[in-house]
Amino acid sequence: MNAILIKLFATALTLSQVTTRPDAVRTQFDATKDGAEVVRILREGCAHMRKSFDIEDINLDELISTAMEDPSAVAGDNAPKILHGLDLTELNTSYKQFCKGENPANSPFEAGAVIAFYNNAVKDLPSAEALRDIKLASASVILDAAGKPYSETFEAHGRRLVVPIDQVPDLVQKAFVAAEDKRFYSHHGIDERGVIRAFVGNLASPGRPAGGSTITQQVVKNLSVGDDVTYERKIREMIVASRLERLQTKPQILGLYLNGIYLGRGAYGIEMAARSWFGKSVGALTLPEAALLAGLPKGPNYYSPDKYPERARERRAYVLSRMKEEGTITEAQMNAAMASDLGIKPPDAARQDSGFYLVDHIAREARTFAGLDSLTSASYTVRATVNAGLQSALEAALQEGLSTYERGTGRARYEGPELNLSESIKRIEAAVPAPAPVAEIASASETKKGPRKMAAAKEPAKPAVQPAWQRALLSARPQLYDVRWPLAVVLQTGKNGIRVGLPDGRVASLEAGPARGKLQLYDAVRVRLREGKGSPRADLRVRPTVQGAAIVLENRTGKILAMSGGFSYPLSQLNRVTQTVRQPGSTLKPLTYLAALNAGLQPNTLVMDAPVTLPPIGGIGDSWSPKNYDGGGSGATTMRRGLEFSKNLVTARLLQGGIAPKAPDSLQRVCDIALEAQLYAECERYYPFVLGAQPVRMIDLASFYAAIANEGARPSPYALEAVERDGKPVYSHPDKAPVRIGSADGVAFYQLKTMLQGVTQHGTAAALSGISAYVAGKTGTSENENDAWFAGFSNEITVVVWVGYDNADGVRRTLGRGQTGGHVSVPIARAIFQAAWANGVPRTALAPPSPQTRALIADLPIEPRSGQRVSGGGFIEHFRLKDGRVADTQYAMVPRETLYAMRPDAEDGDYANAEDGADVAGDVFGNLTRPRRDGYDPYGQNRSADSEPDRSADRSADPWGLRRDRREEPQAWPGRDRYGQANPVPFGSPFDDEAEPRPRQRRRDPDYLFGDDPRY
Repeated sequence: MNAILIKLFATALTLSQVTTRPDAVRTQFDATKDGAEVVRILREGCAHMRKSFDIEDINLDELISTAMEDPSAVAGDNAPKILHGLDLTELNTSYKQFCKGENPANSPFEAGAVIAFYNNAVKDLPSAEALRDIKLASASVILDAAGKPYSETFEAHGRRLVVPIDQVPDLVQKAFVAAEDKRFYSHHGIDERGVIRAFVGNLASPGRPAGGSTITQQVVKNLSVGDDVTYERKIREMIVASRLERLQTKPQILGLYLNGIYLGRGAYGIEMAARSWFGKSVGALTLPEAALLAGLPKGPNYYSPDKYPERARERRAYVLSRMKEEGTITEAQMNAAMASDLGIKPPDAARQDSGFYLVDHIAREARTFAGLDSLTSASYTVRATVNAGLQSALEAALQEGLSTYERGTGRARYEGPELNLSESIKRIEAAVPAPAPVAEIASASETKKGPRKMAAAKEPAKPAVQPAWQRALLSARPQLYDVRWPLAVVLQTGKNGIRVGLPDGRVASLEAGPARGKLQLYDAVRVRLREGKGSPRADLRVRPTVQGAAIVLENRTGKILAMSGGFSYPLSQLNRVTQTVRQPGSTLKPLTYLAALNAGLQPNTLVMDAPVTLPPIGGIGDSWSPKNYDGGGSGATTMRRGLEFSKNLVTARLLQGGIAPKAPDSLQRVCDIALEAQLYAECERYYPFVLGAQPVRMIDLASFYAAIANEGARPSPYALEAVERDGKPVYSHPDKAPVRIGSADGVAFYQLKTMLQGVTQHGTAAALSGISAYVAGKTGTSENENDAWFAGFSNEITVVVWVGYDNADGVRRTLGRGQTGGHVSVPIARAIFQAAWANGVPRTALAPPSPQTRALIADLPIEPRSGQRVSGGGFIEHFRLKDGRVADTQYAMVPRETLYAMRPDAEDGDYANAEDGADVAGDVFGNLTRPRRDGYDPYGQNRSADSEPDRSADRSADPWGLRRDRREEPQAWPGRDRYGQANPVPFGSPFDDEAEPRPRQRRRDPDYLFGDDPRY
């Protein structure tokens, strides 16, 4: 028996059962005993078909006779795939046997073969009860902090918003029924006339096969048995559809259908489709809009209004005509609807393209805090803390910063285009005529506004046709859908330069960089535009291999305003803000300084920036001898400057009596603060901990820096504000005040805050000096430049940025010598702060201490290098008061006598301990205190009288002379030249009238052991 004929008979056996005995459909037959039963069922089914409609309208006899004359018409290469190989002679004989009551001697029918195929097809049949109780995968809408739709979360094939059938307007329901299943309300799941008409149509008109499926069958196909084009699927579909009709009402089945179907633009279900195509709910759809959507199930891509607007119009017209035939609308309504515009909103506004790491984090919080299994299990409305504008800007800043690093270090590599549009352009050019040349191309702003104007008003007479390359570019689906650089298509290569087409229709010249000589025609690449006079210019951007992450936290509440866990979500879904730990380097040093400040040390406390060795803890292991990043030391340094310039040796020496009498006890106090600040669940008690050797999560580090901004009140980060379903609250984030870190008081936190502001003014983050009035923070670089950090805060927000290579393969890759946090991460952080201020975050100068802290602080001027208090001018330092008086700890770590002995002497050339800092030749802000000597006017003859400051007044603010410009020669003593020799002058010396030269003055060391003769 012909294989195709076996499948047709098995399908006919199914159809006969569901139409003649729907309550007693058998799913198993015995091949040896039930042959006669199968023959009887087939004959009953054929008789039922002939009664269902006037068979003469179809005239099967004439059709089969015609087919016999030209068998290739229905069974050849052009036939539907399901009819390939059909023997029409056997089909004709079988038709006469079962539908005309004949008993041919040469009957091809073999009951055993048909039964075997049927039994296998219905094996493991899905349950109709499962469809009755099904919960459709749904999309939850995520609203941003302003209450505007920001994003959606859904599973594959589940971007839908389930809406009850009673909320779908009757007009919309009738539009779909008229288009898809006109006898929906009269059949019992299977429309036998539709099936026969489809089968006959496939015989008469070879090509794309028609299935004759009812709405009930489509529900079963979409939600249960699958959509593969096989006889087995059709058999299973008919049986389950018949059973579903007995379990559910017609409105319930229609509700499943309208919520389950795919309607283009990634939208499943009528509600999501209404929002995606028209920006409105299903309840607000007009007649032409309802008809347009009702025409899409037949072919969402083929009839797509985006790609084929004319096809969409024709399909809409068909639906409207069917509605008029059914009496749903009048002819006037039909004509008006046919004449209306498509009215769709631009596709670029239909979906979000940022915040994917944040949306993932929100879904995890929904499981943890709200107790929801999944945000896709129902249609929820999720209120998030995200600032939409800041989120996009943060991603752009991070991506550009990573690209800048690789270009600057020569590590940028071109790995090929994101995609090539050659085939797409060919298809478009073959489908539509080439556009007529236009006088000039519209500006970018006009092009961007164009689609929205078309959606709101009637289209003009005939809009300009977009070139094929532009249409291909706009419809392209790039892999890196969240990258902020625009996609461009290469239109020209060769000696005359490279030119690329932009999404707005303009053409720009391209600087190819690492892709020079590698680009091909119609390659789609990422670019960064440089606008200016004339045509735009573009720079190629390639995907970096380095990774990075950033977070913006609101200080008072802990709200996550923006977050990106990597360069691009499609490349890696690992959220490096919340799911990984990395060595924080010097960004952890503020912990040690906080412990020292809380122990009573003042910011002007002097600490030796010199080699130090700490013995093993408990006598076990090796001793520890850290080094500064530059390998040197600068002698006695204030705590403030030690933090500003990130001195490792100063941090290590604070463990030697600066926090507790013994180094292990000091380390324990630092650990205690770290644990209370929830930086770690467990602290590794080893000395390198204070330099950031223990890995930390970015989000926890951000909370700690927010606590510094809050004078010790640590917020708990969160992104999920509330969850609602059908307007009813499911979860709301509790209002919790930040928790105070009790291991340090407000005074210590405020002093630390001012010290971190010095880092941004003139320290390792001096690139932020332009905004240092508003921002404080700390850079960090882990060992061998594997990680580059910046963590900082303003009054309102905390920003943490990390850059480095992933080390999942166990190999730690360096960023390169000199690629520190100040060099790599600070520029990214600066862009994020600027973006925050541009997106509604207040820009205010760093706040003074709270009233409670203010009462315990005295502001006094000091000389910033030595920490020496001065009577006027200088730098204002913030001192802790103890019993109403300033606790003087300037020499608590370095005895005055030791420091005095180390004092530099200009005449001895003793500058061995002078710090080689960023502002060594000036004041604390890097400004020179007096003009340098003019090489063209060495004697100052052209210098104005007011150009030289009063040096006598300056000496009180600079008792050690450390603020002198080292490049300026020391002034000779009166009556002597610079070498101490006699210096006769024509008019004598007012300071030295003696004939014998006076001995040179020398400093007196109180511990000098070699007598009183200073010349010894």
